[in-house]
Amino acid sequence: MNFEEDIKKAVAVLNSGGTILYPTDTVWGIGCDATNEAAVKKVYALKNRDDSKALIVLAAAERDIMQYTAAVDLSLFDYLETIDKPTTVIYENGLGFAENLMAADGSIAIRICNEEFCKALIKRFGKPIVSTSANISGQPAPENFSAIEAVVKNGVDYVVQYRQDDERPAQPSSIIRWQNGQVQIIRR
Repeated sequence: MNFEEDIKKAVAVLNSGGTILYPTDTVWGIGCDATNEAAVKKVYALKNRDDSKALIVLAAAERDIMQYTAAVDLSLFDYLETIDKPTTVIYENGLGFAENLMAADGSIAIRICNEEFCKALIKRFGKPIVSTSANISGQPAPENFSAIEAVVKNGVDYVVQYRQDDERPAQPSSIIRWQNGQVQIIRR
């Protein structure tokens, strides 16, 4: 299957409230429409994860962050340009996301994704996409597609074909909180 066909099929599943298994700029992720509460509930169920634990969301560009959060300190974007590792940022006030996706305090964790397929998928879908590691909660994040358990592969509505043969080990993103121009590292 070619890149474009894979994007079309994944977008159709996202638009119908379904879940996908897809490559990101870090580990493979289980994803869904970040604005659809029923779809988010499916992701929590597949992972056997307590829905009080917020999930990460992927966006395609800085403007997406501005659309889905309130009062962003623009100096954060300058900081993000200085680091090499994919970094997820916890923003204080998420806007327009499914209620069961955000933390109890209204914060949301978002990463601007620069991986070719993932970025194209988000742009074509037109909204942020949930991205949580493709594992059952409590298990290690798989380093590549071949390490993903069958229960996860069979539990989503669509498995992206792109990069399934990529055996390079991947690592989860760093997670930070940006407050008053200062970085608080949550996960390296």
